[in-house]
Amino acid sequence: MADVLMPRATAVWLLDNTTLTFAQIAKFCGLHHLEVKGIADGDVAENMRGVDPIAGGMLSREEIAKGEENPDYDLQVAKSKIAHIPQPKRKGSRYTPVIRRQDKPDAVAWFIRNHPEVTDAQIIKLIGTTKTTINNVRDKSHWNAQNIRPVDPVTLGLCSQIELDEVIAKASDRRRKMDAERAARGEGPGLTPAKDTADAYEAEEEDIRKKDVSAADVFRDFD
Repeated sequence: MADVLMPRATAVWLLDNTTLTFAQIAKFCGLHHLEVKGIADGDVAENMRGVDPIAGGMLSREEIAKGEENPDYDLQVAKSKIAHIPQPKRKGSRYTPVIRRQDKPDAVAWFIRNHPEVTDAQIIKLIGTTKTTINNVRDKSHWNAQNIRPVDPVTLGLCSQIELDEVIAKASDRRRKMDAERAARGEGPGLTPAKDTADAYEAEEEDIRKKDVSAADVFRDFD
């Protein structure tokens, strides 16, 4: 199975632009073949924009041609053009310019909202923050909590897109487990019943009518 960062969007593109089988696309993208069939039928990932794996360097046109000629052929992910470039190993924590340090809580808030599967240790290593800062942002006890806005760390200049993608990819298994546990508990957005019903308004109006209002209360503002 290839390590595809956006498997469904990649599957959408392959369905729209190639004659590869559902099984080939499913195996390359790491999806179930029934899910790929659902995407083709419009039941899954409706209105999702496809991502070109050729432009992204994940597949070559020659590799797709091989797959189209042989339905039993397993697509091979293209070798990264930057894989051979050695990455310098950092010693100690990441240094962040003073002008960027105030942006770290925004990056922490982005991780908490969009990628809760990423561990605190991974966030600390990626953007050079502290456990205390993460906890303060999470429980909204940070001294600047009212001004913190979720912004991805790449936009803030705290890390590169490659580094961010690598961290998210490593945490993908944890995300799947979290989603499975949430589904098992029947949790989901929009399931909390509304509390402000018509009966509640009627009861409040009845309470107001029962209150004793004196003449002094009525005319006290006219003094």
